[in-house]
Formats: sequence, C-alpha cells, structure tokens
Amino acid sequence: MTGRVYKSTGSWYTVKTEFGDTYECRIKGKFRIKGIKSTNPIAVGDLVDFTLETHNNQVSGVIHKIHDRTNYIVRKSVNLSKQTHIISANIDQVFLMITINNPPTLTSFIDRFLVTANAYSVNTILLFNKVDTYDEETLLEVKYLAHVYRKIGYECIGISAATGKNIDKVKKLMKGKVSMFSGHSGVGKSTLVNAIEPNLNIKTKEISVQHMQGQHTTTFAEMFDLEFGAKIIDTPGIKGFGVVDMDKEEVGDYFPEFFALKQDCKFNNCLHIQEPRCAVKEALDKGEIAYSRYRSYIQIIEGDEEHYRTDNWERDGV
Repeated sequence: MTGRVYKSTGSWYTVKTEFGDTYECRIKGKFRIKGIKSTNPIAVGDLVDFTLETHNNQVSGVIHKIHDRTNYIVRKSVNLSKQTHIISANIDQVFLMITINNPPTLTSFIDRFLVTANAYSVNTILLFNKVDTYDEETLLEVKYLAHVYRKIGYECIGISAATGKNIDKVKKLMKGKVSMFSGHSGVGKSTLVNAIEPNLNIKTKEISVQHMQGQHTTTFAEMFDLEFGAKIIDTPGIKGFGVVDMDKEEVGDYFPEFFALKQDCKFNNCLHIQEPRCAVKEALDKGEIAYSRYRSYIQIIEGDEEHYRTDNWERDGV
C-alpha cells in the first residue's frame, strides 16, 4: 500500500492512503543504518510504501520504501550537531511566522531559514503576526523588515491570527497546496491554524512573560487536510536554525540580492568579505543591500552557530 505520512512521533508514523484510510506504521531497522544521517529518516509529507500486519488483533503497518522527495526542509539537530533533522518533505510552500516582540524573531534566524529553504527549492512567504498588538514604532519596524525582504523577492503579509486580519489572503495562497507553518514557539502558529480552520482546535499556550518566549504547544510535526482544499503541516517551535551541508562558496548563491551581483565581482569565487572590487560590498556601502542581511551572511560563512540565538535585536537604521 502507498500513503503519505501525516504525523511522526519518532517511532510511529501515521500514514494516510489516497482512499482516506489511516494506519499507524513503524519502519524497518535498515532505514536507520542506510547512511541517512538525520535523526528522522522519515518525515511528515513523505510518500511511503507499507505492508499491513496483525499482532494481538491490532492492525499496523511496516514501512519498507520511501519515495523520492521533491524537496524538504532540513536543519541541524539540536542536540546532535553532526546529524540533521528533516522538518517536513514534499511541500509546495512554507509560511515563516515572524513577531517583532513577544517573542522576538531575529533577522539572523529569518535569513538562515530562507537560505535553507532556497537551497532545497522551497518557496517561502513571510507572515508578520500580531500586528494588532504593536504600537506605531513597532509597526514601523514591521514595515522596514517587509521592505527589506520584498525588495529581494519575498512575499510579506502583515497578519493577526487573533483578529483574523489578512487570514483570507493566507487561505487564498494555500488553496490546492501543501503548506508548512514554521517559526519560534509563541509566534502564533497554532492560533493561525485555528483561525484558518477552527474545527481543528489545535492547542495553544500563552507566552512565558519571564522569558518572552513561547511554550511548545506542538510536540511533533503533523499534517492536516483542510476543508477548503489545502493541506497544512504544523511544526514544533524552533529556537535556532543551523544551516546544513553548505560550502562557503555557495552560501551567497542563496541570498538573491548577492547572487544577482555575483557576475560583477572581480573574482568568480568571491566570498564578498575581503576581496577587491566586490560588487556585493560596494552595494552594501551604497545602502543597496541591508546590513542585517550581510551580517547574517557573515555569521553563516564563519559557522557561528550560537550567535544567532543570543544576538541582540538590532538592525541598521532601526
């Protein structure tokens, strides 16, 4: 039988067939030793083949094949630095949810996410949530960030999952597609999903006032079928986002504004750091490239994995 993985708990997978039947499945041990360095060889969104077996009058499945993926989102495992974690696979687009505060989403986190999504051919849309709670100064920060990312080709939408502002725009973009929702804990992913499809009634929690961080409400990634002809993958909140398997020479190719200028650099292998006649640095000096983006690039190049977790909320001109 063939089906799509709708939920992964690490040892069991909920698989749904094209006929709408769901089965709890496990995997053969060989998947764990086939050279796959991820902590989860099978991810939500994967298309798999499985066979059914009965044990103690309970029917379950055994997955024996993973179909080739069209794409996936991967990051470094939190506790195992040499391993990766596949967040989800075979997705049409990802909505990265951003909040200026309560909790703060740093530009370094945004940029790391976008680089990875770009590298694995996943279209990303930025959702600036909780706009109903911001004062005038904070709204200016939202507009500034939206300007930075729209300028380089990303769609940005200001939303309020609580009041329903622009939820219709999000639903329109989702129709007929598999969409993943991601971001820090507390940015409002579960609240947004409930606003889009109230019948799902996904659990939500309040922000921790002491640390201004969200509390994890989604423990495992899970896919849902929505009534208006869309699929959504809700994911656990992410604290940090480590970039995986990327050579220094290729990082700049996943910054669209850097890639557009690459041909104008004196050297073909320019890293845009100390080389003479670098078109990227010249654009940076002219204010044509946002300093926050260049800073994120340098952090990735230098392999600074922890800096983006503790970096102060600061940006050029803000």
